[in-house]
Amino acid sequence: MPEFTDVSVSDPRALALLTEYFADRELSFPAAQGTYRPTFPSEEQFVPPRGVFLLLGDPADPCGCGGIRRLEHSPADSHTDPVRYEVKHLWVQPRARGRGWGRLLLVELEHRAGLFGAREAVLDTNASLEVAAGLYRSSGYEGIPAYNDNPNATNWYGKNLG
Repeated sequence: MPEFTDVSVSDPRALALLTEYFADRELSFPAAQGTYRPTFPSEEQFVPPRGVFLLLGDPADPCGCGGIRRLEHSPADSHTDPVRYEVKHLWVQPRARGRGWGRLLLVELEHRAGLFGAREAVLDTNASLEVAAGLYRSSGYEGIPAYNDNPNATNWYGKNLG
């Protein structure tokens, strides 16, 4: 069972994994969709209770990462809308894939979001990431309308957390 380590997104281990993740996505991004535009996460969005960023695996040599961050309601939203957290940068290095650790990380992120009061988890992804989409669908996520303008995303998913 892998360990989860809470870190700042500016932690050198987090930055190394994010840099590797963005480089991997840039190489595999569909040419027909233009240029991949990486966006490093903003530190203040991943500080409890607003969010959290986790490393996956041995803290000295992590093999994956991911985070959750609270999404603020737009002025048009009513005060009765559910508290919504977004899953961001869920990634596992190739050396650790096929073990089910990505699913464990997703479950842990959902759990943490629930502890912060989330009633819904959302995420965006690209259609070219078929394995990721399979993970999300098999974890209870369903397609939803776009909730952001991420230029790298083609698919948006949501899940009721209770």
